[in-house]
Amino acid sequence: MNISDTFGSLNDFSPEDLKELPSAPLVVRIIAIVVASIVLVIGYWYFMVKPNNERIEGLVRQESTLRGDYDDAAAKAANLDAYKMQLEEMRHDFAVMLRQLPDNIDIESLLVDLSQTSVAAGLNVEYFRPQGEVQQEFYAEYPIQLRVAGTYHEFGNFVSGLSTLPRIVTLSNIDIQGDIEGTGVLTMDLTATTYRYLAEDES
Repeated sequence: MNISDTFGSLNDFSPEDLKELPSAPLVVRIIAIVVASIVLVIGYWYFMVKPNNERIEGLVRQESTLRGDYDDAAAKAANLDAYKMQLEEMRHDFAVMLRQLPDNIDIESLLVDLSQTSVAAGLNVEYFRPQGEVQQEFYAEYPIQLRVAGTYHEFGNFVSGLSTLPRIVTLSNIDIQGDIEGTGVLTMDLTATTYRYLAEDES
């Protein structure tokens, strides 16, 4: 049988001819084996190799994530003692700073200090309004609302004067109103807050 006859017989091939494959010509049997091998290889790759490859890729990504988490945890664990020591130092420093606050507030002397500082800066004090003590966890705040009138330069002198007081005074809620009547005088509303240390039976 020549090649043309062989391919001619392949065109007439049907599944029933598989029963006669053992007695088929050598070329037909070789082609059948090659085709079957290709089908088996493709099937094995699609149903076995490909899913495993995808699973392996997922495991590799998971491993990379876990390695990163492990490195972060290891770095934190290695520095844990240093963090604890730093925290203790911060707590100690904070306690020392708290104890540097007065254990009571002399409102009369505070008002005198604010008044003298305002006058020294050249400001006109319109009112002082103590708001009452507000207790926090370790300390107490005593805010005082006040209104002063003057120029920007005098406002600056007032703030600088407060920074030189022996007690801690912070300023907040600052509201400066512009010159309305053309006199060059500005009005500033603000809250001046001082602090005191709470004793152990208070905190």
